[in-house]
Amino acid sequence: MTEPAQFRMPQYVIDRVMKKRGRLRVFDRFEPAQSALVVVDMQEFYVRDVPSAVAIIPNINRLASAFRERGGRVAWVKMVAGEDGRSLWPLYHDYFFTPENAQRHRDNLSRGQPGQELHADLDARPEDIYADKQRFSAFVPKYCDLPQQLDALGIRNVAIVGMLTNFCCETSARDAMMLDYHVAMVSDANAARFEDDHNVGFQTVYQSFGDVVSVDEMLDEMLLPAAPEAGR
Repeated sequence: MTEPAQFRMPQYVIDRVMKKRGRLRVFDRFEPAQSALVVVDMQEFYVRDVPSAVAIIPNINRLASAFRERGGRVAWVKMVAGEDGRSLWPLYHDYFFTPENAQRHRDNLSRGQPGQELHADLDARPEDIYADKQRFSAFVPKYCDLPQQLDALGIRNVAIVGMLTNFCCETSARDAMMLDYHVAMVSDANAARFEDDHNVGFQTVYQSFGDVVSVDEMLDEMLLPAAPEAGR
């Protein structure tokens, strides 16, 4: 089985970040009760042809279990591109695809189609949050109700995982930060088709949109309960 892609932040990016903000990590910790794992586009239509996406499923499930156990939430976000043979994003389908590929994308990602469903190996639970989106980002309120659902639960911290690193995950991370969420992308729980694409998505986010951490760093350093006050 393919292993999750390993990521190492280039030194020149680290140097720029240190000059800009004087610290490596934007956020020291995520309060679990105010945090959600946001899983983007881990749908059968996308995942089945991308070995690197299949490879991150165990890490996503590990994160999901930990978020639930520590009092956080898990949100599963799926792309929906069509309805009754009609595109829900005509600009994208009309200009960025051949007609044949546009139809394939639209119809496979219509509600009720097998391709639109979450990959069967994902540990999605009934108590989790579910949202459909009609654009790359999960944080465009007009086209996805995820922000409304998170806000209603008092969620202010989001850990972004899923696919593709440099498309829907990166775009979601950017938009979430601009809606004032605290953002982290989890490097070994995101996947792209090519290593360069995977890496550049993290480099951009790290400079101005949020943290980039591993699964272990998220669970062992960030998603921790507050330390007890002295004397208690």
